[in-house]
Formats: sequence, C-alpha cells, structure tokens
Amino acid sequence: MWRGTARLALAGALGDGAWAPAGGRGWGASPLLLLSSRRRFAAVSAGSSSSGAVGRAEPQHRTFSGSAGFLGKIKQIPAMPEINTDGLDEQQVQLLAEMCILVDENDSKIGAETKKNCHLNVNIDKGLLHRAFSVFLFNTENKLLLQQRSDAKITFPGCFTNTCCSHPLSNPVELEEDNAIGVRRAAQRRLKAELGIPMEQVPPEDISYLTRIHYKAQSDGIWGEHEIDYILFVRKNVTLDPDPNEIKSYCYVTKKELEELLEKAANGEIKITPWFKIIAETFLFKWWDNLNHLNRFVEHEKIHRM
Repeated sequence: MWRGTARLALAGALGDGAWAPAGGRGWGASPLLLLSSRRRFAAVSAGSSSSGAVGRAEPQHRTFSGSAGFLGKIKQIPAMPEINTDGLDEQQVQLLAEMCILVDENDSKIGAETKKNCHLNVNIDKGLLHRAFSVFLFNTENKLLLQQRSDAKITFPGCFTNTCCSHPLSNPVELEEDNAIGVRRAAQRRLKAELGIPMEQVPPEDISYLTRIHYKAQSDGIWGEHEIDYILFVRKNVTLDPDPNEIKSYCYVTKKELEELLEKAANGEIKITPWFKIIAETFLFKWWDNLNHLNRFVEHEKIHRM
C-alpha cells in the first residue's frame, strides 16, 4: 500500500490493479494508496488522478556555511570548500551540521566531520569516507518496507530505496563498536526520525547486523556518497508516522513487486538509490528467501567492495 504526496509513478509502473482501495490503516488491510504525513496532507482514494503532487509542503530556505579540518588520515586535504546552500530545504540544511564518523577502508575510526563535508564530491574524490547503515524492515507477512525519499533531500531526492538509510553520529552512544551496537542505536534513532516508528518498537536487540558494503556514488555535480554501509535487518510489525520532509511515500512490497520496481528503474522509468540497487541486485533476494535463517549470512569480518 503506497502512501505519499500523490499517486506515484510506481503505482502506475506496477499496475493500478495491484492497489485495490480499502479502508483502515492497519497492516492487515488490503493494499491501498493514501496520502500520508503527520496531518499535513488529506487522504485520497485509490481511484484519484495519478498526476501531480497534492498538498506538497513548500521547502523553506536558509544559508548554511561551515568548515572544519579533517581529522585522521585523509590524504592531507588542506581545507574544506565553501558551498552555497541557498535554495536547499531548511531542515535538511540544518542536518548538514551533524558529525559523521570518518573511517579508513577497513572501517577503523579515524576522526569526525560534518555531514556536509562528508557528502561533497570534491572531498569524496580526495578520499573522505564515512560510516553509514541501511535498514531492511520486513513485516510478519515477509513484505519489505520501502520508501521514496523526499524531494527536499540533498542527495538522491525522490529516489525509491530501502526502509531507512542514514549514518551513526560521532558521539559516545553511536561510536560504540561491539557487535555494531552504536550503528544499531543510530538505526533506532533514524527509524523514529524518518518513519515515526516508536523507539520501543525497534530496540537495538531487534535489529540484526549482517555485513558491510563499501561503495561510492555521485548524486549530482556537487553532492554524493562514499560510505562503509552496515546492512541491518528487522522483522516485525511496526507503527508508522513518516516525516514528509524525509519521506515522500512508503509501501510494503512483495518480492515480485520489488522485481517489477527494479525493472522499471533499469528502464529509466523511476529512480532508485545506488546503494539499494547494489544490495538488491547482489544480496537481497537471497537474504529474503532465508529470513528465518539469517545467521548463515552474517559476515561481520567482511567488507564487500562494490
């Protein structure tokens, strides 16, 4: 059941017949397409028009500037570039001040730097690498929760992706490395911030850490990603109340529906994030087929170079 600011391209891509109208918002309800987001949008029926955004929040603007020296072994970059952030969403610009964890290619912590500086291509091209995570949350029907990133996002806006993607912060709670507990705490925090999932519904002990991937991708000429990404799985029913500044739409999908989405992405009909594409094409369906036996896929010592 896709929910979001409009009837999305994905609904059309998968066929309107897949999205039957139904009442209620519980996870046992039949598929439907609704507008959602913390009381900012009105609901529409699945029979509504499929064109145009409805009730989209207008982005606010501010200028953010800041620079800091690299900490750690980052190829002696002399200074951070100044980037004009006029025209970007205010809430997203504020998040650029968060301090990410800098790592080397073996995922050893070597310092900290702002989210802004970690995501500038000019720094990525010189070797800046940070720690991140990707959450794949399945309900008890073994359907995977996907989201479409908000148009306000600075990197990969409007792209479809897995349940939640973010990074741990450079603070004592999220730096702790034993069994990736800091990363799992960060995932709990971001599942609440993005999807409104109550933190008590996803304690760190319910979040399974499988493995890591190392990848790099440009979003546009200015912004990009260069991450060692922890792959995290959750399998349970949760309550959702997404923040529309983070998420444009969301839906639980079957394997067949995801395969159709990936085909549409390959044909250029919709956009997906590069990390989700890598994970889906390389690992995801194998893991999905073994949700009751994920222990056999745990590779905490390995970093997959993608």
